[in-house]
Amino acid sequence: MSEINIDLLSKVLRTPGAPGHESRIRNLVIEQIKKVVDEHYTDHIGNLICIKKGTQNPEGKKLMFAAHLDEISFMVTHIDDQGFIKFHTLGGFDPKTLTSMRVLVHGKKDLPGVMGSKPIHIMSPEERNKAPKIKDFYIDLGLPKEEVETLVSIGDTITRHQEMMEMGNLLSGKSFDNRVSVYILIEVLKQLNEVPYDVYAVFTVQEEVGLRGANVAGHQINPDFGIAIDVTIANDTPGVPGHEKVTELGKGTAVKIYDASTICDYRMVKFLKETADKNDIDWQPEILTAGGTDTAGLQRMGKNGAIAGAVSIPLRYVHQVTETAHPHDIKSSIDILRKAAENINDFNWQHE
Repeated sequence: MSEINIDLLSKVLRTPGAPGHESRIRNLVIEQIKKVVDEHYTDHIGNLICIKKGTQNPEGKKLMFAAHLDEISFMVTHIDDQGFIKFHTLGGFDPKTLTSMRVLVHGKKDLPGVMGSKPIHIMSPEERNKAPKIKDFYIDLGLPKEEVETLVSIGDTITRHQEMMEMGNLLSGKSFDNRVSVYILIEVLKQLNEVPYDVYAVFTVQEEVGLRGANVAGHQINPDFGIAIDVTIANDTPGVPGHEKVTELGKGTAVKIYDASTICDYRMVKFLKETADKNDIDWQPEILTAGGTDTAGLQRMGKNGAIAGAVSIPLRYVHQVTETAHPHDIKSSIDILRKAAENINDFNWQHE
């Protein structure tokens, strides 16, 4: 595990940041990067934009990285007569994974709670055979209604509550989507040597509810080149046939070719593959037939469009209570992004 900074990764994972409420995780990132970039600022929607100036850039070319700060979360919608909380999801959840999940309700202070639902012992046979729905769950804070109402308001956010752990050769915990990419981009900024083109490292907001921060940042920055950093599915698990495996843990970073929101520019795909090969960085191809990332905002929202692609971190159990990654894939992702930024001017970007 010595290849990566476990303590920093753990801190990034556990710092809360629901969509639209990313200030705590953004402030942590600022503390980490403020001494290694030439400039940083936060835009109106909440994106943290960090700039490292290029040294061979008479044409003012821009490379934009994007890693989203937000995590899938919940929002308080109702407090019932017994003090139990009902909620709305912020991002996609699989309801069957929510039972007994520990959470933090971010009211006037952080309140620990547990996700509850009807016990199986008192379910009817019909109920037992039905898949659970989000509306079947509530949050128990262990407090009476009067105390809950003094501490919690409608619209407060709720995040999962869990510490990261080392599990064999893997790392397991909550919010690897997409905090692992936030950690990776922090490390890239710390490790960068001189870069030829201006690098805009953007920690975006509200990706889980529609790529909102990336759309704003892509329009604002108008990059020539864009590389998103996000997780992808590692379905290298029992019962999944080989042709359905998107990526596998431990085989290196994934170079995105396609997802449901973006056909990556073939030049960027080739550049990232060549960068990995030249620097002995392990990589694997990624074709994700469902789901999208900030890549779409980078590619299409600038007035000129961008030559865009993505680096993805293989992840088991995406959008479930506990997600799992391999340190080697994390390190490979840091290495390919750093080398890409340092050597982007050496590639022939003309259309074939």
